[in-house]
Amino acid sequence: MTILLAGPRGFCAGVDRAIQIVERALAQYGAPVYVRHEIVHNRFVVESLEAKGAIFVEELDEVPVESPVIFSAHGVPKTVPAEAERRNMLYLDATCPLVSKVHREAERHFDEDRQIILIGHEGHPEVVGTIGQLPAGRVLLVEDVDQAETIEPEHADNLAYITQTTLSVDDTAEVVAVLQRRFPAIRGPKTDDICYATTNRQQAVKAIAARCDMMFVIGSPNSSNSRRLVEVASRAGCPRVQLIQRADEIDWSDLNGVGFLGLTAGASAPESLVQEVVVAVSQRYTVSVEEVAVSVEDVVFKLPRALAG
Repeated sequence: MTILLAGPRGFCAGVDRAIQIVERALAQYGAPVYVRHEIVHNRFVVESLEAKGAIFVEELDEVPVESPVIFSAHGVPKTVPAEAERRNMLYLDATCPLVSKVHREAERHFDEDRQIILIGHEGHPEVVGTIGQLPAGRVLLVEDVDQAETIEPEHADNLAYITQTTLSVDDTAEVVAVLQRRFPAIRGPKTDDICYATTNRQQAVKAIAARCDMMFVIGSPNSSNSRRLVEVASRAGCPRVQLIQRADEIDWSDLNGVGFLGLTAGASAPESLVQEVVVAVSQRYTVSVEEVAVSVEDVVFKLPRALAG
């Protein structure tokens, strides 16, 4: 069997930064450190941090006032840091800088009195956080082409769109095309909102999909970018694609007759889980591994000043 490793894969700079923030906070302040929502959408990462003393909660009222609290990489509504300040809590913001960029775009359009359409998935923490940057009702959510065809904004001549950072590049382009056809004056972002890591991982999957008899995408079921990789792989010609969290989820009967196995990981899945799958497959098959890289990533995001020392 040949394993085709898609590159880039796994951790992006925003995820790496968020995990570092939790680890540095534990070292600096001692356990426990509280984290509002999963720091990133990966159970292996969350459980590893729990073992070091992190406690994950959904709301601020679950956090003792004297304990540090960290906001997840997905971003939070403005009401959350405002409430933390009201309670005199020590908080650290692990929001990915590329998500923060979308927040600033939303504020800029709001300041210029434009109605804003957000392309994204309802209920996803990033979408909740982005909508929560502005007063209620000022951001309209569009999830797909059908909604883009039917949405009726109040200010059709003064619109802007922004997007969730972890969407399918191709799906989003289709939605944007509909909005631009219906509302020719709509403003878009100066640079693409879909993050470089999401784009690169999707391009890498496209590069190997047609060669694969089957592909594993390593990631959590609640990881948006991992689920998009499954969709992209299927559309790009891979006949069977499975989302798995780690090697122990593999049904080995599924690999009967597989000559080329594709392997990638979502942006919140560590490389150790990829290698775990490679080792597990190698124990059952004679394996050669081929790395197929479409780009090299060298992005690094700075830590908050409070932890940078």
